[in-house]
Amino acid sequence: MKKFFLLVVCAGVLVPLVWILVYKFEGTAPQVEVELPSLYLKEGYELSLNIKDTNTGLRHVRVSVMQQEREKILLEKKYPGVSFLDMFSGEKKQEDQFLIPVEARKYGMNDGEATIRIQAADQAWWGWNKGNVFYTEKKVIIDTEPPKIQVLTQSHNVERGGSGLVIYRLFEEDLKSGVMVGDNFFPGHSGMFDDKDIFAAFFALDHTQGPGTRMWVTAEDLAGNLARRGFHHYIRDHDFTSDVLNISDQFLEFKMPDFNLGEKEARFAAAPDPLLEKFLVINTALRKANVKTVLQVPSDTTNQMLWQGKFDRLPGSATRAQFGDRRTYKYKGKEVGKSIHMGIDLASTAHARVGAANSGRVIMADTVGIFGNTIIIDHGFGLASLYSHLSNMVVSSGDMVKKGDTIGNTGLTGLAGGDHLHYSMIVHNVFVNPLEWWDPNWIKNNITSKIEMVKTQSFN
Repeated sequence: MKKFFLLVVCAGVLVPLVWILVYKFEGTAPQVEVELPSLYLKEGYELSLNIKDTNTGLRHVRVSVMQQEREKILLEKKYPGVSFLDMFSGEKKQEDQFLIPVEARKYGMNDGEATIRIQAADQAWWGWNKGNVFYTEKKVIIDTEPPKIQVLTQSHNVERGGSGLVIYRLFEEDLKSGVMVGDNFFPGHSGMFDDKDIFAAFFALDHTQGPGTRMWVTAEDLAGNLARRGFHHYIRDHDFTSDVLNISDQFLEFKMPDFNLGEKEARFAAAPDPLLEKFLVINTALRKANVKTVLQVPSDTTNQMLWQGKFDRLPGSATRAQFGDRRTYKYKGKEVGKSIHMGIDLASTAHARVGAANSGRVIMADTVGIFGNTIIIDHGFGLASLYSHLSNMVVSSGDMVKKGDTIGNTGLTGLAGGDHLHYSMIVHNVFVNPLEWWDPNWIKNNITSKIEMVKTQSFN
């Protein structure tokens, strides 16, 4: 009986002692996961915090933001102490999650560097019962001021379907800037001038945008502060011509075999008029996809003005279709579709030599659906020229070409019904009227005179 009593006493002493030594003196700090949306504090900034301690449980968590000697407590939470029995009952708090707003402006802090401090402790008895402590500091930047923009060019006369140039100065680095035209963004680029703070942005109105279209220069810093600056502009309207294209059986029999639409081919074969059914898909879904493809290519641009003077048109050629033509397709007198012609068709002799309209860098030389064999040349700052329906291409992507250098020959690849060159000008991701870029007076008045004005004047 005495031995049993002694064992009970020993157990009553040893078990708590083991609990103290093994459990309460474990040496692992809480696990803390911190997610900052960015290094820049701005309106709506929220810090995500996940803390976990599967051993003794959580004791305390504290989050603050500090700038110089000023500290603002963002979160402080204490958890109940853990007893011997809590080890078995599961009452201890092992993890917690927080989404903490950080509103530096309300704390009276100034723009500049600050520090977010995060501390978490567990229920262990280390450090005179302060527990194992996790501590980290995150350096952040308080930025509440929007960027400053100074527009340097004076007048901007633009036409529906036409191009323009805005030159402006920024007063801080690492900004995303450019020109907004309606909902479309045209990025600005440094590099046109020796002063790296001066940016140039070619912009455009597409064929649907006329008088009343809103335009402004925009700049956004890394903190998300956004600035807008309007600029004087005048938008001229433009009426586009309409054209009817009669689709013949001869055309369908000639062109439709050139296109393989994969799984859709079986559907065409079962249709009452398979060739017409295939043409309708090519002229709608495939056209839309191909246009998207070629308009993505000019984003591969250089911050150099590679071109000089007016752009050349195909020598000795006749115009067969204008930019912006509203086309209606008819088959046996019945309307079967519509499209907008986003270039100018130029016809010369069969397989006529095609030269680069101006100097630049080849950024596409490939076959693209309805466009057929297509070359796109980057002329710098998001300006590009496109040449399609070519019978052959003698340049490759990456080649540098000079104005007049042979790049291929006219042809009837793609959806062309006869040998010709489809020529387009593109500003960033918008087809624009090539007539402007063929006109030396337009280029002087709207592009080069602005560049020379900025080069020769100083702006405060």
